[in-house]
Amino acid sequence: MEVSSRGMMTRRALLASVAGAASLIASGPVLSATKLATKARIVIAGAGAAGLSAASRLSQKLDGADIVLIDARKEHYYQPGFTLIAAGLQPKSYSISLTRDYLPAGVRLVEDSVAAFEPEQSRVRTAGGETIGYDFLIVATGLSLDYAAIEGMDTALIGRDGIGSVYAGPEAAEATGRLMAQFAETGGVGLFHRPATEMKCAGAPLKYTFLTDDRLRSTGMRDRSELIYAAQNKVLFSVPIVSEKVRMLFEDRGVKVRHDHVMTAIDPGRKIATFKTPSGPQQIGFDFVNVVPPMRAPQAVRASALAWQTGPFAADGWMEVDMHTLRHKRFANVFGVGDVAGVPKGKTAASVKWQVPVAVDHLVASLAGTTSTAHYNGYTSCPLITAVGRAMLVEFDYENNLTPSFPGVIAPLEELWVSWVMKKVALKPTYIAMLRGQA
Repeated sequence: MEVSSRGMMTRRALLASVAGAASLIASGPVLSATKLATKARIVIAGAGAAGLSAASRLSQKLDGADIVLIDARKEHYYQPGFTLIAAGLQPKSYSISLTRDYLPAGVRLVEDSVAAFEPEQSRVRTAGGETIGYDFLIVATGLSLDYAAIEGMDTALIGRDGIGSVYAGPEAAEATGRLMAQFAETGGVGLFHRPATEMKCAGAPLKYTFLTDDRLRSTGMRDRSELIYAAQNKVLFSVPIVSEKVRMLFEDRGVKVRHDHVMTAIDPGRKIATFKTPSGPQQIGFDFVNVVPPMRAPQAVRASALAWQTGPFAADGWMEVDMHTLRHKRFANVFGVGDVAGVPKGKTAASVKWQVPVAVDHLVASLAGTTSTAHYNGYTSCPLITAVGRAMLVEFDYENNLTPSFPGVIAPLEELWVSWVMKKVALKPTYIAMLRGQA
């Protein structure tokens, strides 16, 4: 009883520490009451996490600016919640709100999409035919999910024939969760993978593998199941020490790994996936699969002068920006933040939290005729769930250095209950604070 009591107090103390830390993060720095007076025209393309956060910060720092936010989707998705929905731990409504709920005062929302970027003329064209000029542009369009690149795959298949896919939206995540629950009752072959392209939250496919393993154990069907993870290269995670930790956990839990496997096709009727490998095409049968499509910059960015022209980010059209300032390398009045930015790390909501203040600071400095020293070091965070009630809070930078936010409270490579609480409870309020420019 004494041990149990001490354990409960430890949990309470940890939760209090995390809640207090999350509260400090959410509150953010105190912004100066002095605003910069300007008549600058600022266009923000995309009203996801990065776009809304940028709009909020600019509205807090500028007086008189004409700020236009462009996005056709009326709903706002809390994308870090998709994995929880697909695990049956949250309803789809958990990730859905309205873009207008976070629209700052004085910012005009154009409910349309950007069809063309014309940085040479400092203007954008919308799908509806409107031309909008700007003095400064922030591109926060997110990325495109290229399901069509996998032969035989279509989003209409998600939720049937054993085919799930967490990324396609709240409805798809919920449908995937139903399939996973059915799979956990029958067992069989569960297939997981990731694409060879850059992708948002590269840890999500690993999380979902662990969550499926945990669900099978809870139903007593793990011994009647085979879980296979097809890695696109020779590692499981871009940070070597984290990759080795995941390898050890997969080995401990009986998850079979296939390296250098990139999904190229899927046959729903036969329940077979085809992979490109160094030794030629390989087929793997499945009873349940979580399809992760290749991810690329949106077509409007890929087709514009904003995309990288050479180098590793050119093939998929990622936006050419300086990795530390997020300013475009050839168009000084353009910034790129969030998933669309062609930088070595940083396609997570946590990255947005650190990228946007840097880009905004440089933009405001340009308006004021000064120079900013704000610097983005590649910070990325991945709450890597390893079971229901356990997670590793992995934080790192461009150099693959581990950068823990809560030293002494959360050890980054340990499976902890408190890291699970961070993912399931504390991160969404912090995310919402970020949208409002408070984190």
